[in-house]
Amino acid sequence: MSDKLLDLITIGESLVEFSTNQKLENAECLHKYYGGDSLVTAIAAKRLNSKVGFITALGNDPFKGFLLNCWEKEGLNLDHLKHVDGKNGLYMVSRAENEEKEFIYYRNKIAPAKLSIDDISEEYIKNAKIVYASGITQSLSLQAREAVKKAFTIAKDNNILTAYDPNYSSLISTKEDAREYFDEIIELTDILFMSSKYDTKSIFDIDSLENIIKAITIVLILIVIILLVINIVSNNMENSNILVAIARPGDNTTLGTTTINFSINNIVEGTAISHVVGSDEININDTGIYQVSYQLFGVKDV
Repeated sequence: MSDKLLDLITIGESLVEFSTNQKLENAECLHKYYGGDSLVTAIAAKRLNSKVGFITALGNDPFKGFLLNCWEKEGLNLDHLKHVDGKNGLYMVSRAENEEKEFIYYRNKIAPAKLSIDDISEEYIKNAKIVYASGITQSLSLQAREAVKKAFTIAKDNNILTAYDPNYSSLISTKEDAREYFDEIIELTDILFMSSKYDTKSIFDIDSLENIIKAITIVLILIVIILLVINIVSNNMENSNILVAIARPGDNTTLGTTTINFSINNIVEGTAISHVVGSDEININDTGIYQVSYQLFGVKDV
């Protein structure tokens, strides 16, 4: 795989984020960032020195220049960026102290929903080591779903790894839709990410690690069960081989959603974990494969 031009291609949406540390009803100022699960995955991998392509559709609203400039500064390959008439999506988020997070999404009929099979280039996919998409991408529209399936099919036909994250949110899709998205793509998936707090309970009604793995009968290269770990980072802030350096000053991060994660670079380099650790037995092996990282929500312009 050393002759591949890209380590990773992600497919999905980018959203403008407006965030505050106050409750939304009380906030007088909202700070502008950008987010979206496929975009954040792309940026995290790029900051870990992977070569990353991002497939999306960009609307021609007033945020177009802001978004495009940010992606270019991050160094993403945008050879298959689609420019369309229409609006870009946005969301507002409040992270007030001692309060539940508030999320409001505005993503109906947004530009990335216009992604289609015509935007999936076989040659582009064949030049990647891993292709990644999520249930969020599938939820954008029927034609976006078809685009994800086409990309994964091309990848599988050409022995390219595929990675999928259901990333279920009740604010975005129903449990029934999430299960449908999952069933449609799982047979084309090599690497599966599932949140034990959201995905496994919503898709399988299961919360036991052992039963989750038993329930997934498709042969996968790797299953990554993402466990919620509260305040684990606070005990390891000085340990540089635990934290993955994907966050920069000004990015929105939260200890409350710190997750057990792994660097996609490990898979690119041919190493993978063979089992899942529990939150009470976090281990760092010689390759640094188990890593505790911040989950990014909004990314600051660099």
